[in-house]
Amino acid sequence: MTAPDIVARIIGEEAQPVVVVDGFHPDPDALRAAAIATPFGPAHHHYPGIRAALPDDYLTQVRGVVALILRDAFGVRAAVDVIDASFSIVTTPPDRLTVPQRLPHVDAVAPGRIALVHYLSPGGGDGTAFFRHRATGYETIDAARAPGYHAALNREIATDPPHGYVHDDTPLFARTALVEARYNRAVIYRSAMLHSGAITRPDTLPPDPATGRLTVTAFLSAR
Repeated sequence: MTAPDIVARIIGEEAQPVVVVDGFHPDPDALRAAAIATPFGPAHHHYPGIRAALPDDYLTQVRGVVALILRDAFGVRAAVDVIDASFSIVTTPPDRLTVPQRLPHVDAVAPGRIALVHYLSPGGGDGTAFFRHRATGYETIDAARAPGYHAALNREIATDPPHGYVHDDTPLFARTALVEARYNRAVIYRSAMLHSGAITRPDTLPPDPATGRLTVTAFLSAR
């Protein structure tokens, strides 16, 4: 088996680490087959699509490379808990998105939280974009920043509500980086970073894991 190719990037004015791993899983074809054979259901927590359970051994298969990245790129040497991990497919048409789904977002403001997206569409498809909020200059949102950030954002969207998926610069947000999707590539980043799925073809979002934007999404917490 070829070792994963790991590249750590430092992005934005806040110099946050974003780690890109090609060859992330030792058998992505088997993983796709498992997704195709697994029933999907509605997602929660604002995710614009559907989710399904992972094979029991998924995290075991990638634990070594994830532990290495958490240690070397994020300085994590304590125990790590898995908060959530699942197959995910974006399926919601742009006109059916809620307002939070039309904006860059953070997954958590608590320290020690890490997000992982593993792309499993053979053609690559849409990746992940990272952003700076123009009015505040924030690229990450922690508990101290959250009240001021949300107050500023609510004022902005009250007069100019967003439309559709965001994948590039907008009047409210500047894109700081884009990680392109590739088959069996993973991107790992702090959950407090403003980001969005870079959905560039919102007219083609099939719910079928064989043809849709199939990913694994996972959320970790370092103790």
